[in-house]
Amino acid sequence: MEFSTMSTCPRGPYDLTSIAEATRSTQRRIVRTLSVAQIFSGLGNGSTLALGSILAVDLSGSEAWAGSVNTALTLGTAATAIPLSRLALQRGRRVALTTGLAAAVGGTFLMVAAVATELFVLLLAGAFLVGLASAVNLQARFAATDLAEPAHRGRDLSLVLWAITIGAVAGPNMVAPGAVLAGWLDIPPAAGPFLISALGMVVGAAIVALTLHPDPLLTRRGLDGEDLLPVAQRSGAWREGWRIVREHPVARGAVIAVIAAHAVMVAVMSMTPLHMQHHAGHSAGNPDTIALIGLTISLHIAGMYALSPLMGALTDRLGPRTTALAGLLTLLAAVALTGLASQSMGSVTVGLILLGLGWSATTVAGSTLLVASLTPAERIPVQGFSDATMSLAGAVGSAAAGPIMGLTGYSGVSALAAAIVAAAAVALLRQRVRS
Repeated sequence: MEFSTMSTCPRGPYDLTSIAEATRSTQRRIVRTLSVAQIFSGLGNGSTLALGSILAVDLSGSEAWAGSVNTALTLGTAATAIPLSRLALQRGRRVALTTGLAAAVGGTFLMVAAVATELFVLLLAGAFLVGLASAVNLQARFAATDLAEPAHRGRDLSLVLWAITIGAVAGPNMVAPGAVLAGWLDIPPAAGPFLISALGMVVGAAIVALTLHPDPLLTRRGLDGEDLLPVAQRSGAWREGWRIVREHPVARGAVIAVIAAHAVMVAVMSMTPLHMQHHAGHSAGNPDTIALIGLTISLHIAGMYALSPLMGALTDRLGPRTTALAGLLTLLAAVALTGLASQSMGSVTVGLILLGLGWSATTVAGSTLLVASLTPAERIPVQGFSDATMSLAGAVGSAAAGPIMGLTGYSGVSALAAAIVAAAAVALLRQRVRS
């Protein structure tokens, strides 16, 4: 049965039933394909995050550049989210996702070359391209909704998001095996993990290229009979996504919620290890501080991804707007805890767990609400706009958190985060009252 011709065929009750059953079967296969691909492509960022700051200092010769690799990684995601969305409109999800991963593989090889040649500029260029893997991971969650039934959009989106957990956890742990691989290849030890990341992304790209059939976005277009090419021709700029968001209050509220959640999560998370280290220094140097920091960040990441299927189920059952508001309230509770009980490391750890859970609920529900509020022709440019602004917000949050903490302390970062979350919640509540 060819989906591309369905919209032009006479449809009786039997035809509609057959189409629905075929679509559900295709959707299950698409979700499986995207989830497995996410596991492998998620390896890409892990090594970069684990070694980025160390390599930046080594190759630049200054600790002032310690955050430059993570910044380049985030900017790579932000700068390429819209072009990848435009490519998806023109050629389909399969081509867009595969192209993004291929570019990210090139980035990992640039980072290997940077380690071998000790050229700092190559390191930054490589990190920028590796950022495309994150852009692909973000787009994949929307690809899971192209053919999803409205009642199960949250579930399908969250399953693909959950799959990132495996790669995100495994990636940083590739440092030791990577060093062994580097020894076999007679290259610097720090270069080995990036080769493993490259292999993972090659596998992910191959899975998408070979098994993402039929293409979910092109199939959606065939079923709806919509011509997305005029949108594709003008969707390369930020203003197209912003224009659509501005004209749709529900979409605007969803985008504000997702951006606020990401900015707050990144800002507070990035300052927590430094705060915990400072607190340990003021308390006679607790020897368990490093272990506690590692445990806290691990629990935070688990909160972000491990329970995303639960967030998807809540989104489908309670509604995306209600779940997004619950996520924002959870974020508010998290930053209240980190701000008001900042001297208790146990409270900070609980706060970081809540921070991850709030981000998960808001991101899953907000993304689902965004899809539900727009037509298929409007969704793709807005999805690219949302992902790009979300990544930029994370970069700004990370960059601004340091100076703010220097001026006002960790509690000050938490207080500003609370104000941002509260503003986003008000924006979403106002939209709910109007609707």
